[in-house]
Amino acid sequence: MNINLEQTILRNVLVNEDFMRKVLPFIKPEYFEGVYKTLFKEVGKFVGKYNRLPSLESFKIEIDEGDFNEEQYRHAIEILPEIFKVEKIDQQWLYDTAEKWCQDRALYNAVMESISIIDGKHQTLSKNALPDILSKALGVTFDTNVGHDYIDDAEKRYEYYHTVEDKIPFDLDYFNRITKGGLPKKTLNIALAGTGVGKSLFMCHVAGSHLVQGKNVLYITMEMAEEKISERIDANLLNTPIDQIENLSKDMFTAKVHDLTKKCSGKLIVKEYPTGAANVNHFRSLLNELKLKRAFEPDVIFIDYLNICSSARMKAMGGSINSYTYIKAIAEEIRGLAVEFNVPIVSATQTTRSGFSSSDPGLEDTSESFGLPATADLMFALVSSEELEKMGQIMVKQLKNRYNDINTHKRFVLSVDRSKMRLYDADESDQTLSEEVRLGMPITPRDTPIFDKTKTAERFKDFKIE
Repeated sequence: MNINLEQTILRNVLVNEDFMRKVLPFIKPEYFEGVYKTLFKEVGKFVGKYNRLPSLESFKIEIDEGDFNEEQYRHAIEILPEIFKVEKIDQQWLYDTAEKWCQDRALYNAVMESISIIDGKHQTLSKNALPDILSKALGVTFDTNVGHDYIDDAEKRYEYYHTVEDKIPFDLDYFNRITKGGLPKKTLNIALAGTGVGKSLFMCHVAGSHLVQGKNVLYITMEMAEEKISERIDANLLNTPIDQIENLSKDMFTAKVHDLTKKCSGKLIVKEYPTGAANVNHFRSLLNELKLKRAFEPDVIFIDYLNICSSARMKAMGGSINSYTYIKAIAEEIRGLAVEFNVPIVSATQTTRSGFSSSDPGLEDTSESFGLPATADLMFALVSSEELEKMGQIMVKQLKNRYNDINTHKRFVLSVDRSKMRLYDADESDQTLSEEVRLGMPITPRDTPIFDKTKTAERFKDFKIE
């Protein structure tokens, strides 16, 4: 135990009012030992009663009437002049050091209490209390924010309204429209689609476009091998059909990659984990390792895909945990990772069996857990149909949007080149395609023409309504 640090913290609680008011709500008496613990209790009682710091004389009187044994009393009187000595000290250092000391002491006390529970010596708690004890200890922090004052903080609120949020833009116009400029940091964004519709295609395309923008991109895959994901991104960025990549000569392939590096100032790291074996603790370790070994800090993270991650907090299904709780826990942990590392995270999920065949999926078609859409910031469905496939398009339907009005461009289409794993902005005229064609439903007669003079009209000029 570092007695000097205890004394430094106690001294500043007694003589530094700004420091006292910031940290007193967070420091507990049990963090101290011996006489310092009792002295801290007396400080708390005095401030609680008088709402100000005691003088040396008044504090001596409080000690005379306090709950000290003879040895503690003698020690307290002996060190009081030293404790009340005002010294210049860097306030930020003091604040940071005191916070770390509290965290260390809280964890130490939690471990010691856990040992007594495991040994069966604790009078009231059972082993079931261990996760809660340790999580509380790990969550100790000096959070001085006690809320937003609606009246007094009006100016801050106005500045917030006019601050341009730092976002990572898409290379797809309609996605920028629905997100008001791109992906904000500290968010979880989910693509919902059936098997083979285009979840990985979408993520590979967006990952590649962010790389071209000069962003650092981390792509975590648990469904396909690292090489398969890289092959898809090669097809996209090298503008080469995926089935032709292996036919490129080494010189041609190297030349294409060299040309690409001239356009990209960022890096793309693809990391593979076994299906169902990795959780946010593995991802956190990877991020720390990349920062240490390669000086790599991602601007955006892709996880392919969320449902085949594992939870860091809960055991795999098979016991009392249902899929709703388990998948929701994974989503919460991944969104927490986005907040912790200040990045947007993009992932995907499968549709249910009924959603797979639906031409108009909703949130209720999310497989395994409705808790996932409850946690996501942006969620959209990727929909394909025979009509859309013929036109080389894929439909996007917004399901949840915390960035913009969900009814603004609720449905829109993108052009897709599956051979090159690419998405494009569709012609603006294609966005006027009727709901029936867009959703692959039978065309019904109308009083007004279904198609105007558009490219779509030309494409469907021989289409006959039965």
